[in-house]
Amino acid sequence: MNSLWTFGTWIFILYACAEGLPKAPRDATERNCTVSPPYLPPTVKNTTRQLNDLRQKMRENNISAYIVPATDGHLGEYIADREKRRNWLTGFTGSSGIAVVTHTRGAVFTDSRYWIQAEREMDCNWELEKTLSSYAVVTWIQQELKPGEGVGFDPFLFSIGEWQSYSSLIQNSGMTFQSIPTNLVDLVWGNQRPSLPNKDIYALKDEFVGSTWQEKVSIIRAKMKNHAQKPSAVLLSALEETAWLFNLRGQDIPYNPFFYSYTLLTLDSVRMFVNVSRITSEVQTYLNTDCTPSCVQLIEYDLLRDTLLEYVKGNVKIWIGQSYTSYGVYETIPKDKLLAEEYSPVLTTKAVKSEKEQKLLKDCHIRDAVAVIQYLVWLEKNVPSGLVDEFNGGDYVDSLREKQRYSQGPSFSTISASGLNAALAHYRATNETKRELRVNEMYLVDSGGQYFDGTTDITRTVHWGTPTDFEKEAYTRVLMGNIDLTRLIFPQRTSGRVIEAFARKALWEAGLNYGHGTGHGIGNFFSVHEWPVGFQSNNVAMAKGMFTSIEPGYYHDGSFGIRIEDIVLIVEAKTEHMFGGEPYLAFESVTLVPYDRNLIDISIMTDIQIDYVDKYYKKIKDLVGPELQKQNLHEEYEWLEKNTRPLSHGALTSASLLLLSLTVMANGFMNYICV
Repeated sequence: MNSLWTFGTWIFILYACAEGLPKAPRDATERNCTVSPPYLPPTVKNTTRQLNDLRQKMRENNISAYIVPATDGHLGEYIADREKRRNWLTGFTGSSGIAVVTHTRGAVFTDSRYWIQAEREMDCNWELEKTLSSYAVVTWIQQELKPGEGVGFDPFLFSIGEWQSYSSLIQNSGMTFQSIPTNLVDLVWGNQRPSLPNKDIYALKDEFVGSTWQEKVSIIRAKMKNHAQKPSAVLLSALEETAWLFNLRGQDIPYNPFFYSYTLLTLDSVRMFVNVSRITSEVQTYLNTDCTPSCVQLIEYDLLRDTLLEYVKGNVKIWIGQSYTSYGVYETIPKDKLLAEEYSPVLTTKAVKSEKEQKLLKDCHIRDAVAVIQYLVWLEKNVPSGLVDEFNGGDYVDSLREKQRYSQGPSFSTISASGLNAALAHYRATNETKRELRVNEMYLVDSGGQYFDGTTDITRTVHWGTPTDFEKEAYTRVLMGNIDLTRLIFPQRTSGRVIEAFARKALWEAGLNYGHGTGHGIGNFFSVHEWPVGFQSNNVAMAKGMFTSIEPGYYHDGSFGIRIEDIVLIVEAKTEHMFGGEPYLAFESVTLVPYDRNLIDISIMTDIQIDYVDKYYKKIKDLVGPELQKQNLHEEYEWLEKNTRPLSHGALTSASLLLLSLTVMANGFMNYICV
């Protein structure tokens, strides 16, 4: 009895103590702000000081709310550390999301890719709003503010379309939307803010470019002259536009070889706005040779608005691409002197690669395939030993690429995801979240490289053990979708949105799907996500010479994720007929790494799909095999030979075994009868 009483007493005491302690949520890596004191994981950043300082600046500017987007003045996907205002203010480092601050509350709005990450990084000064739209942001603000109160924003951090949406919603709610060109977060950040990038801007060698900068300027001027509205100037705001036009590169942006700049190109002048101190004498000579009368005038980056205000005093019309022009630039141009289209003529011209650019991009994919194959071989040998985790695996594939000719580092942060982590389509491993790679789990690796001759992006999903029937079916259906879209023949000027369902058909037939886009453009030593090519509704129509990814997937919550991504070139198709008198188009794969045979169930594939893989494997062996031998990678060459055997051989072998069994049985039966 005493023993039972003692045991029960200790249980009660332990329970009471536990009730008095801060409780971690079910996932102990996430915060819990509902208890006192709150539970905060070690990855959280204290943001009280910067919030108090920002609120003081808001009072000085007579605003009651302030919106902080996660972008820079050029609206690109990747930004320099100096531009990561929302990250610094909130502690949340996800690439997508908007922060809003009032005098009493703070909120971060983001999509489902980043909910878990946000809970691991934000302190209790911030509420997580699990949505991302201007309507949701304004609705939240409206609950906090009274009619007539002001909402402030930095006009350089909003696209024209975003400004129009926010402005309409806020004004309809009875509040005012106030443009404040001096960013309030920058004022609070002060001297702790990272310095301006200062590495030299450099010109690419002739062997890596399709046309000289003088030729490109002539092409864009011809488009200006041929346009019905006869613009007198083109304003380039996207960083890749100036980099492409002048064949220049920099190191301002992680994973992207760009530098902060604008260009104002007229019919008789060329003005580049840049930190002039970073332009070497060699580049100055390069920009002022063989260019009479239109050599490049270098103007300090911060003088763009002043220059535009002076330029628009004349009888002019400025052509802009709305998608990458900030409202801060847009508001300086009178609307009667503006020609606004979704994309600038530079973006649409750059999207179609010349024959030389096509060859460069194909060549870099051969060397990139070598690095990925080396990684897959290394994984096969080391995963069973338990020495590989998501984090060091991702680092290792990056290190293999660095050894390849013309390598300039990764093209994005490698997605290295095992088991249930792979079910998060944009998961990034950290030292806190990494999982060990195991032979009995799926592993997804999405990685890419930057090379002087091109940019790469490839995803492969593998399994080293015995996958379940469902894992094999799901993988095979993703592969079938990749094949079905890649094999497609379609008319010129077809929108990617019209045909992307072919990548989903095999999944749909089994009641499966994926929640991300089917593909994106890619460039020659540019952004890994190069607009405006792709399969979304706001992408341009498909045209010969464009490159895009094709990347269907399937993600099973809490269990595994699958994605198969290849880069393809749009080429002319060989058809028996030619309706409309012009060639049809097709895709040619330039990614050259085999799929995982262990996950392929050929019984649900069509003969056409199997034949496609067999031909693709022969192409891989013919192109990558010699490069492996050239680099003395004999083990990898043997792996390639083994993994590029035709799938149809397996099918034939099974059929042959069945036929042999039937023959033996029949012979035995006949012998029995005849005895």
